[in-house]
Amino acid sequence: MVGLRSSEASVRERGARLARSADGRSDELHDTLAALALFADISSAELESIAHTMEERYFAEGERILRQGFTGSGFYIVLEGEAAARVNGTEVNRLGRGDFFGEVSVLLGEPPSADVVALRPLRCLVLPGPDLESFLLAYPHVTYRMLQAEALRLRNASQWR
Repeated sequence: MVGLRSSEASVRERGARLARSADGRSDELHDTLAALALFADISSAELESIAHTMEERYFAEGERILRQGFTGSGFYIVLEGEAAARVNGTEVNRLGRGDFFGEVSVLLGEPPSADVVALRPLRCLVLPGPDLESFLLAYPHVTYRMLQAEALRLRNASQWR
């Protein structure tokens, strides 16, 4: 891991350590991640590490995951289900398999700019906010894919005006 700062190396090492102690869930999660555009350029070993770096969470239909202006400090990747992003009660986006949210709030150190509510049962991977920087530095291909997605979001938002 030449060139990685200690926090970046610790993210990879923690994931690898957990991967070595994994059960059958590991294979299914690995395959799920491999099918997502966000992880298209990631090696199998790195996917295993990522799968064990993040926590799997489930949200019921109608459950609020992030609350505009108040709570939220995590990076979420939708594995199954659908959610709505709402600003001041108005739906501005639908999120489905492969979409992610929460990153802007974490990166800026600000409360979420939208509510995110599960429209049907939702399965996500979650990375705690304080771990996002080291995660992005440890996996530059994921960072690049996220930047591409953010650029698309910005372009689409600009076209709506």
